[in-house]
Amino acid sequence: MQITLLKCKLHRACVTHAEVDYEGSCAIDSDLLARAGIREYEQIQIYNVTNGERFTTYAIRAEAGSRIISVNGAAAHKAAPGDRVIICSYASMPEAEADRFKPTLVYLDRHNQVIRSGDTIPVQVA
Repeated sequence: MQITLLKCKLHRACVTHAEVDYEGSCAIDSDLLARAGIREYEQIQIYNVTNGERFTTYAIRAEAGSRIISVNGAAAHKAAPGDRVIICSYASMPEAEADRFKPTLVYLDRHNQVIRSGDTIPVQVA
């Protein structure tokens, strides 16, 4: 049986641009793509922490070191510069592989600088 798990995420990235008249996608600083393990043209889910919108698009490269997170095309109506978003990618794998798999979690500040990374999310407590 195949199971789908969180592959990686950029947690609380800050949207720098929202370009309605640009070809659809989300442009992400190439350094951040590499750090998280997101491939160019890979499907991504974006969860807007600021306004609650959730949508699917694909990643394209922005200039390395630019710290750009640009939501483009129709999706630009779902995010605005300054919004904080979680950008996730998922992967399907056999259950046996899933037992050993660890996601890549990259946490960002409001300037899209990496503040920490890891491979586990702490257990939520009451």
